[in-house]
Amino acid sequence: MAKILLIDDSWLTRRGLSGMISSSGHEIVEAENGMDGVEKIKDECPDCIFLDLLMPEMDGYEVLEILKEKNIKIPVIVCSADIQDTAKSKCLKLGAFDFLNKPPMVEEVLQVLEKALQI
Repeated sequence: MAKILLIDDSWLTRRGLSGMISSSGHEIVEAENGMDGVEKIKDECPDCIFLDLLMPEMDGYEVLEILKEKNIKIPVIVCSADIQDTAKSKCLKLGAFDFLNKPPMVEEVLQVLEKALQI
């Protein structure tokens, strides 16, 4: 199965997503902020990333910018409480595969993950 990196400063969100995704047999790697996430991308080579936007040290926008600058083609699913259209639009312009609002539904997470893994 696939290796999925969860980048979110909220332990509760990481636990929830981890439970949803690991039930499908995927391996989970976690990062507590964007800086830790960028390091884990290098070290772990994930197949897909779930990314929060508002985090300390390095936010999700910065992570997306780094991935774009380095031409790293890992599908990123942004999962954020920021429901503004401008946030979603900015993420998609920076190369995000999709955008989910928090808290996401299990079916929604698994459906978008399977689409991302088919790329």
